[in-house]
Amino acid sequence: MRLARDLARLRWDRSAKRPAHHPPPSVQRFSGFAEDTAAIQRSADQTSSSPLRRSKADWIGRSPDLPPGPRSALPFPEGTGPHGHRGRMRQKLLERGPDALADYELLEMLLFFAFKQGDTKPLAKALINRHGSLAKVLTASEKELAETSGLGAPSIAALKLVQATALRLACSERMEQPVLNSWDRLTTYLGTALAGETTAQFRILFLDSKNRLIADEAQAGDAANPMPVDPRAVMKRALELHATALILVHHHPDGRPTPGQADRKMIAEIQAAGAILSVVLHDHLIVGKGRTLSLRREGLL
Repeated sequence: MRLARDLARLRWDRSAKRPAHHPPPSVQRFSGFAEDTAAIQRSADQTSSSPLRRSKADWIGRSPDLPPGPRSALPFPEGTGPHGHRGRMRQKLLERGPDALADYELLEMLLFFAFKQGDTKPLAKALINRHGSLAKVLTASEKELAETSGLGAPSIAALKLVQATALRLACSERMEQPVLNSWDRLTTYLGTALAGETTAQFRILFLDSKNRLIADEAQAGDAANPMPVDPRAVMKRALELHATALILVHHHPDGRPTPGQADRKMIAEIQAAGAILSVVLHDHLIVGKGRTLSLRREGLL
């Protein structure tokens, strides 16, 4: 009995001496493990932030003299991969102008808009080799472009958009200045307007009193027809547009630019109708196989 009381008093004394805020030994053991784990995680974070521990992807496309940062923050990556090459091409265009770029390089950059990644140089060279020049690539039909391996709908749309924009710009510029202030200006306009046209056609340029272009209209029907237009319809349209002068254009892409008897007859009838209505026929041009023949220059008008 006395022994039991002594043991009970001993247990009470030991529990009373233990600080109330100390957890049991088992809790202390797991608490130390958690602290060690947190220390290891802090060490790992510091190591991963060290410049020597960055991944290879963080360094691709970064110049040594650029500050650390994600690749997406750099306007023109300087690496040797496709992204760095595109940056250098853009910089070359902006700093040195388009004359510093070869035709295949201009085409290569146009294809950037269709291909967000990858090297477009081989495709650009293949297109020029196939069609012969940058101009012929831009004026090629959709069917012809689709025959080139690797060229899909987005690429074809990008090329046709450039052609359409160039034509719109050229026509707009010609509308703002006299067409007949020089022979070179007239032939340049026709070269732009007829670019890519593979079928024969008959066009009429309607001009105002200052020889500014009012309208350029292709006539319905077959241009090979000996009498492709009705002189009365031509004069009616001229009055509707308040035009005071005309230029007739025969386009024969596969034929020789030589006038025929039908051309002379049509010219005579239009001149006669124009004399009554004060509408002057400036010229009749025949365009074919890269040449432009002026009947006025030949003394036939």
